[in-house]
Amino acid sequence: MTESRRRFIKGSSLAAIGAGLAPTAKAASTKAIAPSDRLRFGVIGCKGMGWSDMRSALKTEGVECAALADVDQSVLDGRAKDAEEAGGKRPTLYRDYRKLLDDKGVDAVIIGTPDHWHCLILVDALAASKHVYVEKPVANSIEEARVMLSAARRSDRVVQVGQWQRSAPQYQQALKMVRSGALGKIRLVKVWAYQGWMKPVPAQPDSAPPAGVDYDMWLGPAQKRPFNPNRFHFTFRWFWDYAGGLMTDWGVHEIDVALWVMDAKAPKSVVASGGKVGYADDASETPDTLQAVFEYDGFNMLWEHATGIDGGNYGRTEGIAFIGNNGTLVVNRGGFELLPETTEVDGQRRYRMEALPPRRAGDVGALDLHTRNFVEAIRKRDASLLACGLEHGSVAAVNAHMGNIAFKVGRKVYWDLAAQSFKGDAEANALLVPRYQNGWTLPKA
Repeated sequence: MTESRRRFIKGSSLAAIGAGLAPTAKAASTKAIAPSDRLRFGVIGCKGMGWSDMRSALKTEGVECAALADVDQSVLDGRAKDAEEAGGKRPTLYRDYRKLLDDKGVDAVIIGTPDHWHCLILVDALAASKHVYVEKPVANSIEEARVMLSAARRSDRVVQVGQWQRSAPQYQQALKMVRSGALGKIRLVKVWAYQGWMKPVPAQPDSAPPAGVDYDMWLGPAQKRPFNPNRFHFTFRWFWDYAGGLMTDWGVHEIDVALWVMDAKAPKSVVASGGKVGYADDASETPDTLQAVFEYDGFNMLWEHATGIDGGNYGRTEGIAFIGNNGTLVVNRGGFELLPETTEVDGQRRYRMEALPPRRAGDVGALDLHTRNFVEAIRKRDASLLACGLEHGSVAAVNAHMGNIAFKVGRKVYWDLAAQSFKGDAEANALLVPRYQNGWTLPKA
C-alpha cells in the first residue's frame, strides 16, 4: 500500500471519534408544553446577533418573544414586525432596558448590545431574577468579566454565553481527538481569523444622531463623544471605547475552543505585534493586522487576524490547529482534517499516524443547538447542563483582552494568577479596569 493512499484511510480509533460529524439540530418537539415551562424572552439590543439569537430560540417549543429594548426606534419597530411575522404576538417595546427588566412577565433576556454595555445589563438582569443569554465577548474589559462572574455566582439564574461553536459537533469531536493522545504532545495551537469581507471603514464627519436614536443611552458608560456613524451599528467593533476589534469579536470563538480543548485558562505571558498595517488611513482604531503569542504550561497559542484578506492558515479563513508530535488537527466551522507528521523508518518516510481526510461539517444548526441548550438548562434548573456558562465563556474574553493589552503597551506582559494582575507593570494593570463615565458606575465584584 502506498503512503499517499494511506493518508486517506480512516484510522480505526480516530475514524470512530470523527464519525457522525454533522447531525442537524433536531426539530422542535410536538409535545405540548406545560404553561409552567413556557418561557417569555426579552431582547436587549435587537439589531444584529441579539435578534439572530432570539430567532434561533423561537425554534424551541414554548419560547415566546415577549419584549424588546433598543435605543434605536427604527430597530425596535422593525424587530417588532419580525416577531409578529415569526408567528408570535407583538412584543412590548422599551427604549430603556431597565424598563424591560422591570417587566415581571419576562423570564429570560438576550443581551445583544455593543460590548461596553454587557456588564451593566447582565448584573442588572440577574438582580431582576432574569435568566441571561449574553453575546460574546462577555465583557469589554477583564475587570468587567470578574464583576459578571461574581454576580452570576451570587445568583440562582442560568447564564449562557453566545460562544456557540462549543455546540457544533466538529469542535466536540476535536476535543475527543486531542484528548485521546493520538496526536502526541501538543506543542502549539494556532488560532486565526482572516476576514476578507471586512473592508476598510472610510472616515466620515460627525453628525447629529439619526432620528429616533437615544444616543446618550447608546454611549452609556463610554466616553462622551459626538455622534459618528462609524462608531454606531456594527462598526462600533473597531473602536476601543466599545469593543476590542477582531481579537475579541472573532477571537473569542476560536480562543474559546482552543483553551477548552487544551483545558487551559490563564496564560503565563502574552506578547503581541501588529497595527493598522493594511488600512493605515481608515477610521478604525483597532488593529487590522495582529499576531499574539500566549504562553501556557506546556504549550503556546498563536493568534493571528487580518481584515480585508482571506489568506489564513491551511487555506482556511478561520480556524484552530492543534499541532502535535504525531500530527496536526485542523478544525473550523467547515469541518476538520488530520495531517500526519512523517518519520524515517528503514530509509523510508512513514506517517506517524493515519490521516483523516477533510470532513465537512454541513449545516449543523449550531446556534440553534446552543439556544436550545440554554432553554433546557432553564427548564431543568441546572446550570451544569450549559454548553458555555459564564465560568467558561469568560476565559476566552479575558485571554483576548490580555492580547489587546499586550498590543497596547507594546511589550511582553506576565500574568500573576494569584494576584489577578500583571507582574510589575502599572501601565498594563491600568488597562484592566474600565473608567465608567456619564454618571454610570462599574458594579462591585
